[in-house]
Amino acid sequence: MIHDDKSGLERRKFLAGLGIATIGGVAANITQPVSVSAKENVNHPSIMVFDVNGSLLDPDSMEPLFQRIFGDRLAVREWYAELALNSNSITLSESYPATFFALGEAVLKMMGSYRKVPIRPADIEELKTGLLTMPAFPDVPDGLRRLKQAGFRLVTLSNSPNDPQGTQSQLENAGIAHFFEQMFSTDSVRRFKCAPAVYHMVAEQLHVPTASLCMISAHHWDAFGAQSAGYSAALLNRPGHAPLPLQGLPQIQAVAPDLPAVTEQLIKLWAS
Repeated sequence: MIHDDKSGLERRKFLAGLGIATIGGVAANITQPVSVSAKENVNHPSIMVFDVNGSLLDPDSMEPLFQRIFGDRLAVREWYAELALNSNSITLSESYPATFFALGEAVLKMMGSYRKVPIRPADIEELKTGLLTMPAFPDVPDGLRRLKQAGFRLVTLSNSPNDPQGTQSQLENAGIAHFFEQMFSTDSVRRFKCAPAVYHMVAEQLHVPTASLCMISAHHWDAFGAQSAGYSAALLNRPGHAPLPLQGLPQIQAVAPDLPAVTEQLIKLWAS
């Protein structure tokens, strides 16, 4: 059957506003009836949804591990890029063989194989510890505080697992868990970002349309994935990150190198 591309696009936009995903061309209502408080304005986002790894927390804190193993401290960025690539590839294949942290361990072993460097069990244990103890970027507490003072609700959405040694431990260890009312994990839907079900899951759990949500991430692919589900998006230009200069991509509502600067842009746009 041949579908009209234009009508299909309009239908997807309509469904995204209702919190409905399309799976194989079939509409799947994955939200509860929308419940919006008197203070919520569905005409613009009122809930900021934060990516965790690389956006709130700094993976470069694991540079000593990669310097010791590979003699190259910047290999941590190669590792994270491979982790993101493989998590997206696995999601496109509609499989979910392991959690994000287990995938991170496998990627480290893969790097060891193609760099001809042995990866020891102690290295894997150090990586596990490093993932759970990444510090927040220095600008994060101030930016989160300003957003809350402006009346926005704050939640997280991470590829990190939702078990006790996952997102909550990461944020508690970084001293910023108290800023967030809920912490969501892609583990709940057994898909990594950028699967549409990941972003719709947050709207479902919060009982709001996706138009009420804004994704704040350092990863342009995460921002675009959220926008495809009906979110707005803001991009943090963390070290090693930059906007993708390609015509035809959705407009990102705020772009800045740190969270306070992004926060100021979002407050001007949407704070009541």
